[in-house]
Amino acid sequence: MDIIVAIILGIVEGITEFIPVSSTGHMILTSRLMGYDDQSSVMNSFEIVIQLGAILAIAWVYRFRILNLLGLQKDSQTSRAIGKPAGKLNLIHILLGIVPALAVGYIFKDHIKSLFSASTVLWALVVGGIFMIFAEWYNKRYARVSAEDIDQISYTQAFLIGIFQCISVLWPGFSRSGSTISGGMISGVSYRASADFSFLIAVPIMIAVSGYELLDSYKDMNSDTLLAFAIGFVVSFIVAYLVVLAFLKLIQKVQLRHFAYYRFVLAAVFWIFIMN
Repeated sequence: MDIIVAIILGIVEGITEFIPVSSTGHMILTSRLMGYDDQSSVMNSFEIVIQLGAILAIAWVYRFRILNLLGLQKDSQTSRAIGKPAGKLNLIHILLGIVPALAVGYIFKDHIKSLFSASTVLWALVVGGIFMIFAEWYNKRYARVSAEDIDQISYTQAFLIGIFQCISVLWPGFSRSGSTISGGMISGVSYRASADFSFLIAVPIMIAVSGYELLDSYKDMNSDTLLAFAIGFVVSFIVAYLVVLAFLKLIQKVQLRHFAYYRFVLAAVFWIFIMN
């Protein structure tokens, strides 16, 4: 893996990890376009490393909120964090949001790995986009929004978001953030609060998944790949940090359906260039 490829994939990971367009899908499709085998052990290890860079970025954005959840930060000090000061949100909400996906991922881990293909991702982009449009429509038309900010999310809503997250675990390319944000909006959580909760629960679940995968893949990090891995990690961190900040600032202007339209276009383009 050369440096240019590491930079490109680091940028792709950073841009797509936390917005509802499927980072897994983009990584698979980008690797295919560049002629790389996205199922090789080195590529799998590299993807884990740059994903850790993106995780670190989101952890930094929500650092005050995370410290508060861990009891290491006073409520008054969280006012500088993204969103409102911590109130009702606690570790039980986080556990309810991540346990279903972790359980499903562990039980079906062997089956899930067999689903990583370009065709699977293309269909996931389309179906996931339709689901996102439905969630936005349902939230505005029928859902009684009871959680305008993250601290108003109930245990039931946190658990429902966790259940919806299982879709992305079982279907590569569906998008973790797309399923959780949509699930939140269907459950009566506002768009902004759904995004905040989605980003926050991404930290523990991605650390758990990446850590588990890294135990099998760390041997691929040697002197020949170390530089490329390090560059990809740094690029992913920087890009993910900037993208999340921009997304949170523009969240009222960039609705969920806009990402769905992008997914449709992406699926069509890659269907032409990859599947034919």
